[in-house]
Amino acid sequence: MLGLHDFMGSWQVQRSIDDRHGQQHGGFHGTAWFVQSGPARLDYTEDGTIRFGNGPALKATRAYQWDIRPDLIDVQFADGRAFHSFTPQGKAEGSDHPCGADHYSVQYDFQEWPFWQAVWTVTGPRKDYTSTTHYRR
Repeated sequence: MLGLHDFMGSWQVQRSIDDRHGQQHGGFHGTAWFVQSGPARLDYTEDGTIRFGNGPALKATRAYQWDIRPDLIDVQFADGRAFHSFTPQGKAEGSDHPCGADHYSVQYDFQEWPFWQAVWTVTGPRKDYTSTTHYRR
């Protein structure tokens, strides 16, 4: 099972976004950093550019906190609100996250470590997209 030290450091990030609601395709390219901020906590920061269709490339950032437990990782938003949890092993379904009337579900895949991915499926009245993110050292 993967732990805190396995994720620490920088990762190249490539994300593909299929927005069915907006009928457009987008992509993100950038870097993610995992920095230890406590005995069992990593701060995740992502920075790069995002583009939809032929639109302009825009700067994009996001941040989370990862609390590492022996068999589970709890992910919070940067402000500490709960986001989701997952087991860092094999193909792992994460816990779902409701956001208003929209619904977020995620599946992680660690089978080809240190290459890994997260696939988010988001559905609801305001959103309908799939986001596939690939991470590599």
